[in-house]
Amino acid sequence: MEEKNTSFFRFEDLRIYGKAVDYSKWLISVLQDPRTEGEKSLCSAFVNSAIDIALNIAEGSSRSKSQFDHYLKIAKSAIRECITFTAIAKGSGLLSESDSEHSRELLMEQTRMIGALIISLQRGSRRRDDSESMGGNEETGFDTMSPDFEDTIDDLGN
Repeated sequence: MEEKNTSFFRFEDLRIYGKAVDYSKWLISVLQDPRTEGEKSLCSAFVNSAIDIALNIAEGSSRSKSQFDHYLKIAKSAIRECITFTAIAKGSGLLSESDSEHSRELLMEQTRMIGALIISLQRGSRRRDDSESMGGNEETGFDTMSPDFEDTIDDLGN
């Protein structure tokens, strides 16, 4: 029997969290040389939006399913901010054409992954609602130790 290695902080087992952290690190390495105060301000805001993707995934994972869904939607908003920053950074010469395309590809991948996680959470909520209406489980929260969360991590994890 194969034993799974899981982190103390369960969100660290979500591939989307790792992708968001990797995107932030990549962005920091690419935007190393802003020249003017305006460019520094743009880079700072861009990096903060990228970091917000991972932060919202982490924060939401410890909440109820509906709250996690909300935080994932906030993470998707941060992705849309990053798409906008990508266009501005490319237009001002802070990102090359290839870095701009790479940024967009990574952000589209994260959007798809978050969308899949949201669908998985909603599907799990519907299953629980169905069982509760039949006199089943009384639990209403989305505990990160619940089987639903473990199934989600198994489906979308490493």
